[in-house]
Amino acid sequence: MQTLGSSTKTTCSLLSSARLSRQAATTYTRPMAEQSWDNRIAAFWDTADDGNPEATLESMRALVAERPATDAAGIYEWASVHDFLGLEAEAIPLYIASLAAGLDGERKPQAFIQLGSSLRNVGRADEAVDLLAEQKSNEVTGDAAQAFLALALHTAGKPDEALRIALTALAPTLPMYRGAITNYANEL
Repeated sequence: MQTLGSSTKTTCSLLSSARLSRQAATTYTRPMAEQSWDNRIAAFWDTADDGNPEATLESMRALVAERPATDAAGIYEWASVHDFLGLEAEAIPLYIASLAAGLDGERKPQAFIQLGSSLRNVGRADEAVDLLAEQKSNEVTGDAAQAFLALALHTAGKPDEALRIALTALAPTLPMYRGAITNYANEL
């Protein structure tokens, strides 16, 4: 059994607290008229420019300001823009806060993957591995969690396990050689 480091325990503790807080929190119900906010968020991401970080942050700040400060989707989008701009250290507590606020729907599996990726990018690969190993394939992200888990494992100095995870995720998509790749992956 793997012993968790203090940073991993902190992240896991924050996520556990997030789950408990979510149960006690009041849910914000979006009126039908606000559905256009999601469309404006989608339009933002269609044109987001990491070459102009100040303008990109300001555009997202304006969109997020339309929501209550505790709105999980707003916090998640704010985290995502920081992540997009390479500000992963700032994104991490925001992803955790969005999950604590009860993030749900299509954004939730994305938040876990993006949090795991950000953890890896700031040198917390073991925490990323622990988080991403818990994520399952789903309709929103497919096997993306497995791809990011493979990256985190590689960064954590576990290249054989990283390759096994990547090949295992890839095998079902192959029209030929699926069995061979699966067997080779299992041998790693």
